[in-house]
Order: sequence, then structure tokens, then C-alpha cells
Amino acid sequence: MVKIKVGISVGDLNGIGMEVIIKTFLDNRMMELCTPIVFGGAKTASYHRKALEIKDFSFNIINKIKEVNAKRANLLNCWNEEVEIKFGEATEIAGKYAFKSLTEVTDSLKNKEVDVLVTAPINKANIQKNESSFIGHTEYLGQQFDGDSLMIMLSDTMRIAFVTGHIPLSEVAASLSEEKIFTKIEQLSQSLIQDFGISKPKIAVIGLNPHAGENGMLGKEEKEIISPTISKAKKQNILAFGPYSADSFFTKDNLKNFDGVLAMYHDQGLTPFKTLSFSEGVNYTAGLSIIIFFFKQKTAYDIAGKNCADEKSFRNAVYMACDIYRKREEYKGLISNPLLSQNS
Repeated sequence: MVKIKVGISVGDLNGIGMEVIIKTFLDNRMMELCTPIVFGGAKTASYHRKALEIKDFSFNIINKIKEVNAKRANLLNCWNEEVEIKFGEATEIAGKYAFKSLTEVTDSLKNKEVDVLVTAPINKANIQKNESSFIGHTEYLGQQFDGDSLMIMLSDTMRIAFVTGHIPLSEVAASLSEEKIFTKIEQLSQSLIQDFGISKPKIAVIGLNPHAGENGMLGKEEKEIISPTISKAKKQNILAFGPYSADSFFTKDNLKNFDGVLAMYHDQGLTPFKTLSFSEGVNYTAGLSIIIFFFKQKTAYDIAGKNCADEKSFRNAVYMACDIYRKREEYKGLISNPLLSQNS
């Protein structure tokens, strides 16, 4: 089996990104799963390794993708200069090189030099000092590749997507529509089929208001928008159910009964997700032509450079990126062969 090439952006150099990358690939067994290619600077990586006092590790430094060693953790040297590292500080320099790493790996994805992308955490404000139009990873990559992006938070117990993203809570209700909710239900269903190999996924849709509107007493969005959209989805043979009350839905039994969950807004889904899956959970951007995973923790300036960051989430992001890549390849083979598709 040809190993999957995992492109990795280094994120904010003053944060924990390089630390979790190094810790992930300290385990040589990771190279049995994939060929990692970190897009960064050799001198920068060396500085981090020494600061963290990690001695039994080194990158295979390359200047071109064709120089990759499939048995090593590779670092593609995207800059040769020494970059000033100030652990725990938000600096314009760190934002500049975080964006450079991201753009370099994006180009490699476009050129099919790497198969999937896993990103280390960034500080958006730092990047915006030089790139004023930059909003975030999801928005930037959504502009670079075909498709309509859908953020899905993943763990062993939950797959949760969102109708709305980073908007003020005061704007959520006005931004909801049958068309938008249906599109997200459809996207989530398609991702569960092609990316996770679930032939007939069951989706739980969460209501907007307390107690899912209490039959209109606590809000009308459920009766006027959400419930009709769920009915529309069912007519399209999508197994969507709800709306469920957010305050009582997120139990182990409920989560076991569904393959995916659709929340109406950011904190409605992220609060239970982070409570139940903080260290292991990952952020997946579905709906695009390429596979992207984000290390969901922030730059963690308070612990940067102290060798105490937990790499579990980053390691899981690499695992899941590779797994979804293979699932997509299987799905492409399935739909290209009508006989196999009918028998599945």
C-alpha cells in the first residue's frame, strides 16, 4: 500500500504547534501509517527541539518534495533565515511565518504533492497584521479548493457539525433558513457516507431555543424553520430526526443512536464536545475536494516552550486524516462501479 503523504503546517511559532508535531512523530510507528511532511524552517525546528530538550528526534530536512524519505518525519525547508521565537507572545513575525507555512502546504495540495493537510494552531490576529483579509483556516482553504466547507468536530463518541459558525449569538436566529439548514444536513449526510463509510447515516438535529422551543412558547424557529426542513430531508431519503433540546440531548445513549449531530450554532455544539472530548477531539473540514484536519487546541501561549503540551489531539488528527483519505478512495471506486454500488 502506498503511504499517504500528510502535509503539516507549523502554526504559530510562539505556541505549541511545533511541540505537538515533534511529540507525535517521536513514535516511529506513525511512519508505518503515513509519510509526514512538515512545512517550516530547519533552523526554527532545531530551536524548538533544543528548547523542549527533546534529544532523540530529528527531521529529515528536504528542499523538494521528491526528496522525501518515506521512513522518516520530513521537514520541507520553506525558509532558511533564523526567525525570532518568543514563546508565549503574540508577534507579527510569528503570524508571517504561520501564513507562509500554510500557503506553501496549500500549493502542494493543489499540485497533489501531498494527499491531506493537518494544521497546527494559529493566532488569527497575528496573521491579519500582514494579511487583512485572512479570517481563519476554514475560510482561507474554502476559497482555495472546490466545494462548500462544513466544520465537523470528531471524537470517538461524537461527530458534530454546525449550521452557523463564527458569528455573534445575536445574529444566529436571523441567519437561519430552511435552505441553509437543509444544505448542512445534506452535507453532513454526504460526508458520513463518503468519508466515514456509513451507508445510511442517522442525523440528530438540535433545536435553537431552550427545550427546542417548547411548542412555540420559547421560540418559533423550530416549528417554522427547523421541523419543516427535517421533513424535507426525510423526503429526500436522508435520515434526519429532531429537533432535540440541546440541554438534554448530549448523553452517551443518545450519541450512540446517531451517526452525526447538527447544531444550530458554535457554542451549542462546541461546549458539550469539548467537555466530553477535549484532549482527543479534532476539527475536520468536510465538503471540500481535499481533506483538512485542524488541531483543535489553541496556541496555548501559557505553556508554550515548556514541554507539557498534550499531542493526543494532533496525533488523532493525523490518524483520522489518513482514515478518511482511504474511505474516500474506496467510495470513489464504489460509485464508479454501478454493480458494486448496487450490491453495497
